[in-house]
Amino acid sequence: MAELTEAAFSDFYRRDARDVWTYVYRATGNAADADDIVQDAFVRMLRADVGTLGETDLRRYVFRVAGNLMTDRWRRSGRERPLPTYEMAARGTQVDVAETIDVTHTFGALKPRERALLWLAYVEEDTHEEIADALGVKRASVKVLLSRARARLRDLLKGKP
Repeated sequence: MAELTEAAFSDFYRRDARDVWTYVYRATGNAADADDIVQDAFVRMLRADVGTLGETDLRRYVFRVAGNLMTDRWRRSGRERPLPTYEMAARGTQVDVAETIDVTHTFGALKPRERALLWLAYVEEDTHEEIADALGVKRASVKVLLSRARARLRDLLKGKP
């Protein structure tokens, strides 16, 4: 079993933990849950045989583990929690706060996988291959799943169930 060296793990954690935390927080809307899930994802990575993986593959691995942990948590809870209202500091710009809050809550109404797909595609700007690896789906499915997630978000924003 090849192990990840302490220095390599430390560098990886410093470089990528914030991105993983942000992804989990945006999907769950809960900072405490994000802390727990990210910690658990990195612990699982340490216990796994990942020493031979490159930097990109390690990143995919930890995002996938975090995604799986979120799914497990949502299944255990039996319900989805709404995303919190985010404070908007809009100095010098015009921001429709009501519309922003509506989008935030609407994003929270998406299924966990839909949120993850949209986040990885449009915020993290991952490729379809990276998204497939992170979420454990086939690469050919990503395009269809993203299209459905966008359509569902559009329908929710227009007030359609």
